[in-house]
Amino acid sequence: MAYDFDGKTIETTDHGYLVNSDDWSRELGEHIAGLEGIELTDKHWAVIDYLREEYFENGGNQPNERTIVKDLSKRWGTKLGSRDLYELFPLMPSKQGGKIAGLPETRRKGGY
Repeated sequence: MAYDFDGKTIETTDHGYLVNSDDWSRELGEHIAGLEGIELTDKHWAVIDYLREEYFENGGNQPNERTIVKDLSKRWGTKLGSRDLYELFPLMPSKQGGKIAGLPETRRKGGY
């Protein structure tokens, strides 16, 4: 599988995750989100930026939903629930969000 984007072919895994995370850009993230049926808002970008920060600044950490809810609740100063994240990324926030963020596929159970 691959994405045709900006005149280039971007190589992906069979599940649509980037093979090379250096290929990622915000524009490619928008493109992937569109293919997933998601129109990105500021909240989406906050989750994507958080996931990328966790991965690249914390040794490849890919937090689960519980951790994402906890950390973003602190950052945003409001109590979030899993439902809030699933409204943004209905096919599992850590996996679908990570895919749009250009991160490798997580090997945790669940999701799509």
